[in-house]
Amino acid sequence: MKSKVAGIIFIIGSLYYIIAEAISATFFNASLSTTYIFHTISELGIPNANSPLFWLMNSAFILIGLTLIFCNFYKFKDFIVKNRIIFYIFTLITGIGVIIVGLIHGGNPFTLGYHMLGAMMAILGGNIMLVLISRSMSEFENYQKITLILGIFGIIIFWVMFFNMENIYMPVFERLSVYTMIIWSFLTGVYLLIN
Repeated sequence: MKSKVAGIIFIIGSLYYIIAEAISATFFNASLSTTYIFHTISELGIPNANSPLFWLMNSAFILIGLTLIFCNFYKFKDFIVKNRIIFYIFTLITGIGVIIVGLIHGGNPFTLGYHMLGAMMAILGGNIMLVLISRSMSEFENYQKITLILGIFGIIIFWVMFFNMENIYMPVFERLSVYTMIIWSFLTGVYLLIN
């Protein structure tokens, strides 16, 4: 029963994130393609005229953070056979980081540092967590291999983004490094339902 509950929550959390971002981007003060390519996810959460649905994007950040913390501690921990303490630590780093991003937007120069810290905790911490999970389960089958690939890809793209912050395509790098965790959340929901 706990697997089904956690699995459903993982799936709902990941789908809500994707849908909320798409709706927020649709109403952003730019075309949809321009928004996805040239505007960061964080911009969708800034409360100003450019993003009238900022609250929707921020709710997605908060929900996916809460989803990760709850599901990992509630059930997914049972699949972790080694490195469990580190798994808990990175779950909290990632989850709290995403929640910070949702609560403290990037448009205020006085709180921008906290927002950036939350983003780094969420993106880098989350992708490291995926690599850790893939090597901390009892088996190394398709699910673990996909988790490892997502984590490594996310880490590489994060560093590409980090060293190209002024690049006009930086928002693309940002999204790619975030989507690895959203994809993982959905796949993990399916994995928990099956197992």
